[in-house]
Amino acid sequence: MTIIVTGAAGFIGSNLVLALNKLGRTDIVAVDNLSRGDKFRNMVDAELVHYMDKLEFIDLVRSHKLPFNDINAVFHQGACSDTMNHDGLYMMDNNYQYTLDLFDWCQDKGIPFIYASSAAVYGKGEVFREERELEGPLNVYGYSKFLFDQVLRQRMQSGLRAQVAGFRYFNVYGIHEQHKGRMASVPFHHFNQYHERGFVELFGAYNGYGNGEQRRDFVSVENVVEVLLHFFEHPEKSGIFNLGTGRSQTYNELAAATVNACRVSEGKEALSLAELVKQELIRYIPFPDSLKGKYQSFTEADISRLREAGYQGEFYNVEQGVARYVHGLIQQAQA
Repeated sequence: MTIIVTGAAGFIGSNLVLALNKLGRTDIVAVDNLSRGDKFRNMVDAELVHYMDKLEFIDLVRSHKLPFNDINAVFHQGACSDTMNHDGLYMMDNNYQYTLDLFDWCQDKGIPFIYASSAAVYGKGEVFREERELEGPLNVYGYSKFLFDQVLRQRMQSGLRAQVAGFRYFNVYGIHEQHKGRMASVPFHHFNQYHERGFVELFGAYNGYGNGEQRRDFVSVENVVEVLLHFFEHPEKSGIFNLGTGRSQTYNELAAATVNACRVSEGKEALSLAELVKQELIRYIPFPDSLKGKYQSFTEADISRLREAGYQGEFYNVEQGVARYVHGLIQQAQA
């Protein structure tokens, strides 16, 4: 039996492969584009049966010549997730058409297909529920995810041959995201800011929110992988689902969790937010003009459908998840 993971050298993909390994699954075909060779580090600890370049893989899929039998599932985590990439031709081919072709192939072969969507489909909305009238992406990245979700909804009306489960990721953070550069999570950047400069920076007041009080649904990659594996174990479950914690927390809480986790690792005491600000360990900068009108000041996943589909696992809050992440980053730096 074989499991295919696209984006296997990436952030979520590499965490998924390692989790599958822990379940005893080493029959994994890793698919990715290693033109950025440093991503190989995310796969060093993984047990794989084969690696394939993304372009070779999709060519074989489109020609129905992929040389593997008895495929358990395809976890499609490969995509360009750079919301500032405005190359629509590339984004639609890489994110939309690639996903559609892989979906069609999986349906033809009767293979479960578990794929990455994005909360970017909601744009500036303030209600985050998997309903068409609440969706309105602000950039071509969000649109590439949105369009496939719409196609899937139409296909589901006429029936599916095998499981298809899509997950709208909210703000995911965790180990193995260092290659993402500026698109890495806020905790990653805060960790590096603290160690390089001794403090972290947050946006100041904007859009009715005070300094650092903008709110997002921050979800640990550990929890994301747990959800994906749950649906892998329940191939009777199909649909499009939000994947966040179901609760928003402020950037102030996120920054405090990061700084305090770093302080604890140094043998120092954790401090209150007020004290962190007073000691200038958290500082505020003016909200950038370039982001005004384009920024989500609030996100919070409605996870009712996820719960209705049978997933009852708990999610780390920011304090728990970030502490685990910081510990992992420190271990990684010491290795």
